[in-house]
Amino acid sequence: MRLPTPYRPEAVTVVHRLAQLDGRLDWQAAARVAAPWVQAVRDNPPPFWAMESLLKEYPISSAEGLALMRLAEALLRVPDAETAIALTADQLGRADFDAAGHPALARLSSSAIGLSKRFLPGGESGGLLGKLGARTVVAATLRAVQLLGHQFVLGETIQSAMKTAAQARKDTPSLTFSYDMLGEGARTADDAERYFHSYQQAIAAIASQADGDERNNDGISIKLSALHPRYEDAQHPRVMAELVPRVWALCEQAAQARINLTIDAEEVDRLELSLDVFDALLARVAKQQPQWTGFGLALQAYQTRALELIQHVTLLARQHRVRLMCRLVKGAYWDAEIKRAQELGLPHYPVFTHKHHTDISYLACARALLDASDVIYPQFATHNAATIAAIQQMAAKAGTPFEFQRLHGMGEGVYREVLKNPLVRCRVYAPVGAHRDLLAYLVRRLLENGANSSFVHQLADPTVGLEDLLVSPLHLAPEPSQPLPVALFGAQRANSMGVDLSVTSQRQPLLDALPTTPVPVVTETDPAALPAAFERCATAARVWREVPVGERAQALRRSADALEAELPRFCALLVQEAFKTWGDAVAEVREAVDFLRYYAVEAERVMAPIELPGPTGESNTLLLTARGVWVCISPWNFPLAIFAGQVAAALATGNGVLAKPAEQTPAVAQAMVDLLHRHGVPSDVLQLHHGAGETVGAALVAQPGVAGVVFTGSTQVAKIIQRALAAKDGPIVPLIAETGGINAMLVDSTALPEQVADAVVQSAFRSAGQRCSALRLLCVHEVIADGVIEMIRGAARELVVGDPAQLATDVGPVIDREAFDNIERHVARLAREAHDLLPPQALPAEPAHLVPPRMFEVKAVADMTQEIFGPVLHVLRWRGEPEAVIDQINALGYGLTLGIQTRIDSRAQALATRAHVGNVYVNRNIIGAVVGVQPFGGEGLSGTGPKAGGPHYLLRFCAEQTVTVNTTAAGGNATLLAGL
Repeated sequence: MRLPTPYRPEAVTVVHRLAQLDGRLDWQAAARVAAPWVQAVRDNPPPFWAMESLLKEYPISSAEGLALMRLAEALLRVPDAETAIALTADQLGRADFDAAGHPALARLSSSAIGLSKRFLPGGESGGLLGKLGARTVVAATLRAVQLLGHQFVLGETIQSAMKTAAQARKDTPSLTFSYDMLGEGARTADDAERYFHSYQQAIAAIASQADGDERNNDGISIKLSALHPRYEDAQHPRVMAELVPRVWALCEQAAQARINLTIDAEEVDRLELSLDVFDALLARVAKQQPQWTGFGLALQAYQTRALELIQHVTLLARQHRVRLMCRLVKGAYWDAEIKRAQELGLPHYPVFTHKHHTDISYLACARALLDASDVIYPQFATHNAATIAAIQQMAAKAGTPFEFQRLHGMGEGVYREVLKNPLVRCRVYAPVGAHRDLLAYLVRRLLENGANSSFVHQLADPTVGLEDLLVSPLHLAPEPSQPLPVALFGAQRANSMGVDLSVTSQRQPLLDALPTTPVPVVTETDPAALPAAFERCATAARVWREVPVGERAQALRRSADALEAELPRFCALLVQEAFKTWGDAVAEVREAVDFLRYYAVEAERVMAPIELPGPTGESNTLLLTARGVWVCISPWNFPLAIFAGQVAAALATGNGVLAKPAEQTPAVAQAMVDLLHRHGVPSDVLQLHHGAGETVGAALVAQPGVAGVVFTGSTQVAKIIQRALAAKDGPIVPLIAETGGINAMLVDSTALPEQVADAVVQSAFRSAGQRCSALRLLCVHEVIADGVIEMIRGAARELVVGDPAQLATDVGPVIDREAFDNIERHVARLAREAHDLLPPQALPAEPAHLVPPRMFEVKAVADMTQEIFGPVLHVLRWRGEPEAVIDQINALGYGLTLGIQTRIDSRAQALATRAHVGNVYVNRNIIGAVVGVQPFGGEGLSGTGPKAGGPHYLLRFCAEQTVTVNTTAAGGNATLLAGL
């Protein structure tokens, strides 16, 4: 049995969940039970109520709440005092804490404003405005953040956490704990090994106090993504071979001690993989540890297929004859799942987008767990008083034993009341780790507590009445989801539909297309035939320009729809001809679709006549018109998206097009031209001419009468085209050029190393480094450089270099022998002149032209004398002021993209303003610009602009015309006279 697709209509799923609860739950009775608990909590708040009150007064949507959250996320990991001061000044200085309500925070904020005068870009030098010194402000803020961490983290070590748990049991002897060793997913093999030993040590410590069966003992929660650096569906065989034995070692250790071990929940795209791992482990439990009943899995009710997941897990348990512990939670990655679905253009969201839908799902899942008591011991993680009462009601009817769970630092007041019943069991999910490791977890807790819809948030708000707080989700009508990913850009254009490659049913059509999509041979154009071809195009263009812009736009929209429908075929072509990995191929087809739709909308906007003001009796109209025939020269690294974007822009504005694709990838371009022809673009208006740049390309540029040239490629070739156009007689011909550059990323000591490593690996090594936006120079602050470099190096070693047709491949071959030889020469020079940080890994014999990720440490920014178009990263340690580093990057003479990794917002803005580059990305990778969202390229050192996929791009393809009509010429101004 496989799970259904996670992408299905939300309201239909909710109706099904409601049907599962029909007649099984009396919500009003549950609310009556919960009401006294709520009132008791409000009358006698728990010790940590101050946090709930603080987040109520300063919600996360406010500048003050955001400042607190940003400080909590970053301050603890900053190793140097100067940067810690700058971070504190930046965050607290922008907030407005009310001295009457929170005098301590107000004093810190006031002092931070003074700090900003001294430590932030553009600040004045001199004394502090506040009474406290810089280090005092930081120390006080640091202490406040540490206290914040104490609310949610039980202890910094397993030993200290167990001591705290023992203290808690003095007040509530029935409490048990599930310890979670803090840390995000492993990026490197060393990370995974460290987490593994951490889990081993924790299990040993818990086992030393275990006695009796698993329900009465403390346990541990483990995260599979922490135990393997490539825990993802594309690496399935490797995960099963390497991870399962590692997890089994922990399971055996827990089984022998009779403690419970729960596998924590992961993101949606890892669920199928998690189930395969779980199934393999269940088989071992059944065979080797059949007496153990403490093996478990966390289940997220906010997933639209949560109920089917429970049914699947129940079936597995019955097949293996194993008893499980299953923890039901609401879910931990809601915002990330929503964003991922939007970015990938998926058909639906994999999670419920309304809170009451998740509440309904939670109750339906609870019923399913209670009904499976023959193989499952249910554990219900919730802080909602009404949900607690509802579960007690359903469990009493079913006669099923169970336990509640709560997070350390949350729900204490409610459970204080609930646990007055000695028959109720409760387990505390207890994070353990150093304060600097709690960052991501802490931010999630702050977001949950601070959300307006959160029960914890509303419980602390006395203006929310009991009736509203305990309202039944069952009586709220199912709603459609929030606007679907396809509607991301509003009514004017649809977002391109994508593929979730982790879902078998979605990726299979792509894999099936590979053997059925041969790469056709495209005939090269004889340069002697180009004058006649130009004349045909010019003649057809004169007709095409008269076609209403709306009709031209519709031809592009039809083509976009057709391209979207043929996504598997075009992806297969990209894999075969351009050596794209599947993920890159899908992204490129989607980008081409977006270009077609965006330029259709933009053409209708910019080519609409504009009436200009003037004296009475006169009309003045500004019009944009087509220029004529454009030559479009596109590169091999984006043979579909850039090709389609150039062509679509010219066609939408009424021009003719002579398109020359890269020599290496003509088949992809020919397929795109054929598609446009089939959907309304005349064949003479759009012509493809394949051949070498030195012959066909040069001849096209040299054609008399060419109205403009649009080019994407190297700066060297752009200058050749520029000189050729300048030497021609006749009108001055515009050139739109997007060229490469030495793209850099600056990292300061406030940056999160894991985030930096992810961004660097994606930007420098994915796509074999063959993006014009790829990262070439990483500048990292010296105080964190060792750790960041080691993490990047370890993550790069985990990349799979090989055949792009294989799903597991991360880095395919470079485009051809010439590119391979250029990279090899550059690497050989670096090996002599720089420090080799990443020696080459062993490579498969096929395919040819594979280049593994390489990384070299250089001594100065000035050492970067040329761009190398491959997976080669240069690393520089910097000290002093980041502005000086930006100046050195500017001095290189050309740049297309810049990354900035910092939590100091004012620093990011100041550095972005100072940088002479076309695109600046803060706290993310520097690749993957989105049409209409992140326009790319642009005016300046990296090209002649304007930005592709932006609102000014089409203007360059047009000529302006003003038409003035004297309306008084025919006997006088009738309009003016009529007003007398």
